[in-house]
Amino acid sequence: MRTFDLAPLYRSTIGFDRLFSLLDQAAGAEPTSYPPYNIERTGENAYRISVAVAGFSEKDLTIEARENTLTIRGAKETSAEPPQTETLYQGIAARAFERRFQLADHVQVIGARLEHGLLHVELVREIPEAQKPRQIAIGGGAPKVVEAKAA
Repeated sequence: MRTFDLAPLYRSTIGFDRLFSLLDQAAGAEPTSYPPYNIERTGENAYRISVAVAGFSEKDLTIEARENTLTIRGAKETSAEPPQTETLYQGIAARAFERRFQLADHVQVIGARLEHGLLHVELVREIPEAQKPRQIAIGGGAPKVVEAKAA
């Protein structure tokens, strides 16, 4: 029996593991490594995606959150004027890109900032009060909520 390393499939999910939908997506598209990115957990229900976008300015980048998908696009504006200098070697990639991240239910984008060539997108998971787990006291009478703490 063959074993498959599914670790790369977990890198693009924020807040949960959506294994089956990721398997469907992975089967149809080749993964790209540009631009490189990090996903960090900054709190119990807070996350940060940092994307290396050296050479791009704020006007070259677009961030869109639609349903459970976060899409980050970058495209450099081409100038009609000839360049003032001659490039001898270009190691900084400035090609257009589109990077998609699958978000869990109730994960919201709360902000983004561009600093030192890194685009930081801040995310938070806000679970509605009605969906949080709670303990119910055992006893007679009407149910009484003892604790309403997120798992």
